[in-house]
Amino acid sequence: MSAEEAGLAPRTPQAADDTGAPADRPAGATWPWTLAGLVVVLALAAVTRLLDTGIPDLLEGTALGDLAAVIEYPVYAIALGLLGNAVLTVTGLRERLAGGFRTEFFIKTGLVLLGASINLGVIITAAGPALVQAIVLISAVFLFTWWLGGKFGLDDKLRALLSAAVSICGVSAAIAAAGAVQARREQLAYSASMVIAFALPSIFILPWLATVFGLSPEVAGAWVGGNIDTTAAVTAAGAIVGEEALQVATIVKVTQNALMGVVAVALTAYFVLRIERRTDAPRPGVGDLWRRFPKFVLGFITASVIATWWLTTVPAAEGKATIGVANDLRTWFLILAFVSIGLEFRVASLKEAGWRPVGVFAAATAVNLILGLGLAVLLFSGFSVT
Repeated sequence: MSAEEAGLAPRTPQAADDTGAPADRPAGATWPWTLAGLVVVLALAAVTRLLDTGIPDLLEGTALGDLAAVIEYPVYAIALGLLGNAVLTVTGLRERLAGGFRTEFFIKTGLVLLGASINLGVIITAAGPALVQAIVLISAVFLFTWWLGGKFGLDDKLRALLSAAVSICGVSAAIAAAGAVQARREQLAYSASMVIAFALPSIFILPWLATVFGLSPEVAGAWVGGNIDTTAAVTAAGAIVGEEALQVATIVKVTQNALMGVVAVALTAYFVLRIERRTDAPRPGVGDLWRRFPKFVLGFITASVIATWWLTTVPAAEGKATIGVANDLRTWFLILAFVSIGLEFRVASLKEAGWRPVGVFAAATAVNLILGLGLAVLLFSGFSVT
């Protein structure tokens, strides 16, 4: 298998925007078809929301009640997107409707709204150990994944997406990395699928292991927050352990999310200055870095700064209610993004990639778990959220 195949790269080059997605849309994707595609995405998102809120209530008190309570919207959204993908492919409508599958726009907007939920004051004043853990864990796991991906012959862009996803915050980090390195849509969909596949069992396995190891709630929460790759799954696993664990897990995950912009900047510079620069080419300037930088990261940071300042100027109840509205909007946009990922996903991508990316991601996850546990014990033993 060639590096191109392992990286899911298309065999013919295409122009790409700053997220790595092909800039051109399929032939025949005129505005009526694009509008129809958007309607499909919105309809599937509405069904996702109904399933996310309705199934736990429906199954409460049954044998499947506990499982339904911790399955989050990304699972329903991607599953419905894949189902819609299959139906539209069979009917021959998928390519015509593809103009409405605006994955990049939906997830960028969702990530900017995510910034509003990150209170920088909490991180600075109450999460010193979380910041140390995040810096050490992200650096070590990212570099390990990047190194192992190189040993396995993966494409550099896929290596960047997998490294960011497993070391920072899953799909959110993968989309930030995709913008920085101009990765392909197939690479992003593949990375997102692996994040979800590994995060789901972690919801149950990590709380169980925390009990087996006799970890304190704070240590267990730090381990959960530092290792599970989606915020929704972190919340679910933290809630299983307990309220104290959930608070610590949230602080740890929020701290990792806040460092996503730093990694995006570093990846942009590295790919422009090292990976893609020919020896006979002129040295890239600031303009090249700015062109490649995923601009939505600035929105993410700005939203966080504004929210942090605004929360100091209003009563706590009012601030909580407003941030709740922003979080609900974020959920809607991320549901739209996950549905679009499912609609855009191509089975051929899995066949081309083979087992190598899965092996790299699994090995990196194992390193993340072991190192994360050690850091959690070292930094959060005796820590109190009160």
